[in-house]
Amino acid sequence: MVKDDLQPIEAEPRKGNSLKFVIGGIVIVAAIIYLMVSSLQANVQYFLTVDEVLEKQNSGELTGRNIRLSGAVLGESIQYDMDTLELRFTIVHVPADIKLVEDEGGLAAALHNAVMDPTRSQLEVVYYGAKPDLLQNEAQAILTGELIANGVFEADELLLKCPTKYEGSVPDQIES
Repeated sequence: MVKDDLQPIEAEPRKGNSLKFVIGGIVIVAAIIYLMVSSLQANVQYFLTVDEVLEKQNSGELTGRNIRLSGAVLGESIQYDMDTLELRFTIVHVPADIKLVEDEGGLAAALHNAVMDPTRSQLEVVYYGAKPDLLQNEAQAILTGELIANGVFEADELLLKCPTKYEGSVPDQIES
């Protein structure tokens, strides 16, 4: 056998390697999309009015779901137990439609009208924690939590807005 008879064999590129990279890339992209979608669905919160909660209460749509709820605080219903840190109060339905709120004269007027109207839907709320300073009649309560079996809303988070508290708090301008 003579050395000259041997010719180098050219290696052909393997087609299987590029296919493996494409399939691996597709699997990684699919996994990322799946994780993003499942994460978003787990953190979805419904933002409802008192009327919507009462309407969906009997259908069982809200059972075990974390929801956000908004309403006007009915001042005479506020009860606080300092020993157990249990805060109970009632919220009254306020329309979610901005146009309806503006037609009533703004947020402060809409909250006042809601509390003064005995025909508006009401929902009892229970919250465990310190009593907020802004919890007063006609404050807007934005609550996060879940509706429990007896029709009471158990709040995990309690945010309060009181638009009338800050009226007139801007100091007068000093004229030179």
